[in-house]
Amino acid sequence: MRLRDTFLKPMHPEGRRFVAIFAAITVVLFLIAEPLGWIGVGLTIWCYYFFRDPKRATPMRDGLIVSPADGVVSLIEKAVPPPELGMANTPLTRVSVFMSVFNCHVNRAPIGGEITEIAYRPGKFLNASLDKASKDNERNSLCIQMEDGRQIAVVQIAGLVARRIVCFSSTGDQLRTGERFGLIRFGSRLDVYLPEGVSPMVDLGQTMISGETVLADLSSGEPPRVARVD
Repeated sequence: MRLRDTFLKPMHPEGRRFVAIFAAITVVLFLIAEPLGWIGVGLTIWCYYFFRDPKRATPMRDGLIVSPADGVVSLIEKAVPPPELGMANTPLTRVSVFMSVFNCHVNRAPIGGEITEIAYRPGKFLNASLDKASKDNERNSLCIQMEDGRQIAVVQIAGLVARRIVCFSSTGDQLRTGERFGLIRFGSRLDVYLPEGVSPMVDLGQTMISGETVLADLSSGEPPRVARVD
């Protein structure tokens, strides 16, 4: 990999107009006062960095569930999937990945399969790291059905700063594991509801890489993983 590729990442098209707006404001700030202009330059670079869309090396073995988002595992608990998806009213293991404003915000499919349902629900804009954000915040939920009939729910949740959930996919689409399906603007969270009997292979506080970090293994009988934090 060239050194340039380490620092310069592709930008998702969703970010182009925002970078253009930040750049235009920066020009105005330079006309007002040079120090303000340099602040604008820094914010424009941050905006570009926020919308970065780097390539990811997704593991291809059948049965692997990967993280749908960059960020940190903030919650692991039993919960019922969003009722608007029409899934069984059975508590499943929910793994929540919190994304700060410095994380890449392009969301990727945790596993391959058909999208059988997409449901958007308006709501509040609480801090996405809070437990009640799964219930109260604005969200967009997807149900992905695998070839064996089992289902996984993945939920995009708006956060304190986020004001726009974007979903690129539609009901009936066939997704590959790690394929891009959406994006949330400016800080948020992704919840994954694992199939019954499947334990997570991650622990609280673990740093996740979207499309790469293995979140769970459908073929493994390993108990929930416990990590040591140094």
